[in-house]
Amino acid sequence: MPAGDARSRAYVVGAGAGLAWLGAAVFLGVVALVVGYFSIVAFAIVVAWAIGAAVVGVRVLVARPDSRIHVRFGPQVRALRRRRGWRQVDLSLAADMSRASVSRIERGHAGETTLAALDAVARALSARLEVGLSWNGEGLDRLLDADHAAIVELVARELRALERDVAVEVTFNIRGERGSIDILAFHPATGVILVVEVKSVVPDLQATVFTLDRKSRLAIEIARARGWRGVAMGRILVVADGRTSRRRVAAHEATFAAAFPARGVAVRRWLRSPDPGRRFSGLWFLAIARGASARQRVASAPRVPRT
Repeated sequence: MPAGDARSRAYVVGAGAGLAWLGAAVFLGVVALVVGYFSIVAFAIVVAWAIGAAVVGVRVLVARPDSRIHVRFGPQVRALRRRRGWRQVDLSLAADMSRASVSRIERGHAGETTLAALDAVARALSARLEVGLSWNGEGLDRLLDADHAAIVELVARELRALERDVAVEVTFNIRGERGSIDILAFHPATGVILVVEVKSVVPDLQATVFTLDRKSRLAIEIARARGWRGVAMGRILVVADGRTSRRRVAAHEATFAAAFPARGVAVRRWLRSPDPGRRFSGLWFLAIARGASARQRVASAPRVPRT
């Protein structure tokens, strides 16, 4: 059993034992008082001691939560380090931290280190640190899905208003390449096919660009299966607007600018008048109302002006 797991279980047992001892002490003290074997002073001392033990146990339990994730992280780091033939000092230099910090992480104390430091260790090992949340079972997924659905519905409505044929959640299987396009649109007047990828949060950029490249490469063929004769293609990444989203994009501005050079007004201008003579790629921050249903969000969101 990993040491971190053993410690976590010990904290739980300690807190539980303290609470159990408190209950037993109170019960036995009352019985002793009734039969006359205990003094009031002795009873007070026993109860006070039991309360202290229970409080300490609960504090330890709260202060030291289950560290299974941290314990797993350590051996994973060690395995990747050894695979490279590195010493701990080699990893510390690559991650720009002390050798002692690397040692603590590998011994299961990643919880005492910042996420930035853990990410530096992961990147030094050509790995990726992934942090997630779990809330009310699948409740968090439902919240994210609601935001995604709201954006998809809004964008689809705007594209239809701009005289495009629109298909939502278009699945494809072409020569073994499978996937789904959030929104596929066709502008009959120019023959331009549009691939829209919707994200309720700023995504993993490398994975998103790779996925969009694949969908864009197949877009005209996918559209042809629907009877749309496209001659050119454009793509737009739509992200829910917000300070966090903009901050994350700004942190990787050079990469986003290379993959999605068009923004804001340029995206709206192209949507109104797509140019089949050049390939288009843009990023569109789209505001949605938080705390409302998908239909309410769509109803309250601004529309793309028409000319």
